[in-house]
Amino acid sequence: MTVLGAVGPASAAPITLYATLTGAAESPPNASPGSGEAVVTFDDEADTLRVRVSFRGLLAPVTASHIHCCTAVAGEGTAGVATQTPTFTGFPSGVLAGEYDRTFDLGSLLSYRPGFVTANGGSAASAEAALGLGLVSGGAYLNIHTSLFPGGEIRGFLVPEPASFALFGAGLAGLAALRRRRAA
Repeated sequence: MTVLGAVGPASAAPITLYATLTGAAESPPNASPGSGEAVVTFDDEADTLRVRVSFRGLLAPVTASHIHCCTAVAGEGTAGVATQTPTFTGFPSGVLAGEYDRTFDLGSLLSYRPGFVTANGGSAASAEAALGLGLVSGGAYLNIHTSLFPGGEIRGFLVPEPASFALFGAGLAGLAALRRRRAA
């Protein structure tokens, strides 16, 4: 599925997004000294989502991690879980620090929370389009939940890398057009 294809071949390039994970970025904020970094690569041409996370200093053991999407305002608020629940396959559990690197097949319903699929058209393709739109519009965040902070100990909104900003506007327009066509 080419989510960004409506805006030309250059827009089919993968989009890499970054997040700095902190307790202060949680909603509501907390005083966790934990921190982390996430690098997420959305590739609509290959229908993949690569998630790389490094985290440390948590106050309690990890219970879950996933991407939430899509907030009403870029960089703020909360949203439901979009990706696998209760946690990404293979994400380190029961630890205070760790690293993670996995690529998900966005053509598979197993890569999403079932409710996200249902709320966004009912198919893997429509869920991918919604997630892609949320990612490029700044309405998605990666969250790490722990036993002390079941709502999330550290999180960070995913933002495109500077090289991806050239695609940002065109990609957003293409995703919005695709979503409008699918909704009709």
